[in-house]
Amino acid sequence: MRKRTTQIKYALCMLLILAMLAGCKNSAATGVTSGDSSASVEADVNGADSSKAAGAESAVDSKSESKIDAQADSSAALAAESSVSEAPDASTTESAADESDQDQSEDTQEDVSPYSLKQVVVLSRHNIRSPMSGEGSILGSGTPHEWFKWTSATSQLSLKGGILETTMGQYFRKWLENEGLIPENYQPENGEVRFYANAKQRTQATARYFATGMLPVADIDIERQGEFDTMDEVFTPKIHFLNERFEEDAMKQIAEKGGEAGMKGLDADLEDSYELLAEVLDLKDSDAYKSGELTGFTTGDTEVKLEVDAEPSMTGSLKTATSFSDALVLQYYEEPDALKAAFGHELTWEEWLKIAEIKDIYQDVLFTSPLVAANVAQPLLQEIKGELTSDEHLFTFLCGHDSNIGSVLPAMGVKEYSLPDTLERVTPIGGKLVFEVYEDADGKQFCKISLMYQTTEQIRNMEQLSLENPPAKYELEFEGIEANTDGYYALTDIINRIQDALDLYDEYAEDEALAPAA
Repeated sequence: MRKRTTQIKYALCMLLILAMLAGCKNSAATGVTSGDSSASVEADVNGADSSKAAGAESAVDSKSESKIDAQADSSAALAAESSVSEAPDASTTESAADESDQDQSEDTQEDVSPYSLKQVVVLSRHNIRSPMSGEGSILGSGTPHEWFKWTSATSQLSLKGGILETTMGQYFRKWLENEGLIPENYQPENGEVRFYANAKQRTQATARYFATGMLPVADIDIERQGEFDTMDEVFTPKIHFLNERFEEDAMKQIAEKGGEAGMKGLDADLEDSYELLAEVLDLKDSDAYKSGELTGFTTGDTEVKLEVDAEPSMTGSLKTATSFSDALVLQYYEEPDALKAAFGHELTWEEWLKIAEIKDIYQDVLFTSPLVAANVAQPLLQEIKGELTSDEHLFTFLCGHDSNIGSVLPAMGVKEYSLPDTLERVTPIGGKLVFEVYEDADGKQFCKISLMYQTTEQIRNMEQLSLENPPAKYELEFEGIEANTDGYYALTDIINRIQDALDLYDEYAEDEALAPAA
């Protein structure tokens, strides 16, 4: 009897041990761990001697658990076999990872430019101003309509012009930070930057607004030569010398712009623009028309005059029409309602371009012939060359007028261009002639030259500029020199091109000068 009891106890213990092992396997398979589970198994082992009924019940449970455990083991084996067969080979995984890293490395190398920006020199036109003529001028009598209520005095920077220029300065800050030329919250030391503007209010104010946007936490001095609101010698596009040889050759170059008709053909292509301008102004209903002061705009009556110490000038319809063209374009920039900007006339974009073309041709006639350009731009060319040949300033901002950009570029031999997305196709309001100096891994220096400007839409909508919504940028090309395959000119080629213009100036200036006109 005692022997049989011992055998029964042994059998029960074995069954309980098997049940405990099955429970552990199930817990491991499901990932569950619980103190309650282990306490239950321990209670079953300690109660093995209690009764035969308890042992029998435990035996039945153990058999059931063993069957389930066997099925679980079988499923687990199949699953393990399947996972092993589906698992990628370690060497294959490493190879794929290596290929992925290589692709990412190649992408990164493609994104990294071999050129680093080292210096920027800007020649800027002032931003939006009020018209050059005020009350009592032909602008008032040449139309029965009221002009936009300008926010500034005659010829001075408008409130909108200040806002737009600040926005442009903010864009330059983000761009130059992104290029690594300046750090965030840059505060220049030891003359690292230079801001030099003509002494006129609109240019001084433009430089100030730009500096505030670009360097908001720095105290920037705006350099000025001469009395406030006067013309600085460097920015005055005047004839610096005049002699018989220069005058003859320069006038010949100007006349060539009119084709076979010569001077009389200078504005021959503007007949449609003149008619449109008179219609928009409702000229026939104006006091100037009724009094006979202004009866229309006629092609072929333009005359150009060159005088020493004076800007190139003209008489005739082109000059008069330019005053109205300039004022209408400014009004279109300022007046949100396009219908009001055109005095109640519904104008297409192409018609606005026709009106703006008048002022572009006026500037082209007066300032872009090579000899005149080299003469009037000589001081500015000296300034730009000085900046490009010195490492004193990493950023230079020169602020002047459309005639400054409009003479510097032809003096350098720029190829003909027409800017997109702007009414002013040559020197747009607030536009910037930007010289970007780069250096490659070998220390060679290169230069990109472009015009950067706010599009007419950005101006009218007062859009905030950013790296995601940048101003327009048009890269310029030059006669007689070639850019490399990446579109960069050798810096020496650009400097030599400026020197060529300075040499041309000196060549003609050597002749005996004529006395200034009385």
